[in-house]
Amino acid sequence: MNGFYELAIIGAGPAGIATAAEAINSGIRPSSILLLEKAPQHNHSIRKFYPEKKLVTANYKGNDSNCEGILCIPDLSKSDTVDYFDQVLDSYGIQIQYNENVFSIDKTENVFQIASTSGVYKTKSAVIAIGVLGRPNRPSYSIPSELKKNVTFDITSTPIFDKNVLVVGGGDSASEYVQYLVQQRNKVTLSYRRDSFSRMLDHNLNAIEDLVNKKRIEIFYNSNIKCIQNNDGPQAVFEESSLGVKNYDHIVLALGGTTPKNFLQLLGIEFRDNWPVLDQNHQTNIKGLYLAGDLVQGPKGGSIITAFNSAFKVIDHLKKNTFKNNLKEDQYWQDMFF
Repeated sequence: MNGFYELAIIGAGPAGIATAAEAINSGIRPSSILLLEKAPQHNHSIRKFYPEKKLVTANYKGNDSNCEGILCIPDLSKSDTVDYFDQVLDSYGIQIQYNENVFSIDKTENVFQIASTSGVYKTKSAVIAIGVLGRPNRPSYSIPSELKKNVTFDITSTPIFDKNVLVVGGGDSASEYVQYLVQQRNKVTLSYRRDSFSRMLDHNLNAIEDLVNKKRIEIFYNSNIKCIQNNDGPQAVFEESSLGVKNYDHIVLALGGTTPKNFLQLLGIEFRDNWPVLDQNHQTNIKGLYLAGDLVQGPKGGSIITAFNSAFKVIDHLKKNTFKNNLKEDQYWQDMFF
């Protein structure tokens, strides 16, 4: 186990960072907050998709929202926007754990267990701030409809335990999926179309090499799938005659792109019209599990300001309920022993 936290936040974009800042402002110690980010830097989408000379607008699409919480930002350049969040992190003492891909969140007896790339964390409350619902990249071949539960684009669409699994891809997601699937007692094969990995971060590459050396996974380099067909389960037909046709219990196509919808549904979060069902405080049907950022805005879209405001609303609700009781409990034990 990697520790117990008052609050866990998934995603270090505007909503995730604002949630951490609001929580600290409410009296929660920075060391009691777990902030996990899949990318190697905070605000990965802003860094990746915004041109340097284009303003990052605080409000857009005709939305004109006023800042409700402690954070507020005007329209800024890309670099100034990143600098702003650097200053927020420094001012509030917020620590981010990068390169952390979250695979599952389970709740038992009012405690959430978060399984990620680095292990398992426990927390009293959790906020998911991972961005908009997107689409994964799809292969050129079609996938038989009867295999939709056995051929997925991530490992959060359905639980996978004690199976013979093929992972297709050569990036960080492919590596992280392989690592997690091995932990879940699966027999794992990784198929990659090139002769070496060039897109993986060092720690993911090292992890893959370690699993190969321990003979816990097999890698098919220079391999290409011609099609996937149904043979009482997924059957991969490779273009290479040396590989031929192979049967699996499950195939994961880690080809890039993400879709949080499958992940959220796997957690047990209810959906209506392709969007999560939330109460007025952005709490899901699972008590203590909240959403923030673009996920709470629906099809109309959000902005940095609405992301800030969603964080404020979540923490305001926690402060009046969960945090209030927990802070009293912490003070009781401090008075007893210190």
